Amino acid sequence: MNIDWGALTLGLGIGAGVSTLFFAGLAFGMRFALGAARPAAILLFSASLRIALLLGVGVLVAQMGAWAFCSYALSFLLVRFVAITFARPAKGGV
Repeated sequence: MNIDWGALTLGLGIGAGVSTLFFAGLAFGMRFALGAARPAAILLFSASLRIALLLGVGVLVAQMGAWAFCSYALSFLLVRFVAITFARPAKGGV
């Protein structure tokens, strides 16, 4: 089995960038929605934009090959793990 290292690293890089935007948008949308009169509408709009961006770029990356797409998806999971780790409250406090 041949590994396309160029596609793999490209997928990781693009995935890290898009995933970081995804979770930064989530944080911004949550902060904005918590102070708004209609938070559900803001969260729905924010989620729609973020999902469209993530899937749209994913389709473009998938056209580069399986290695690029798999590393793109892996990168999303890694950034998600980091985002969840930093978003948790400290032990003993809320």
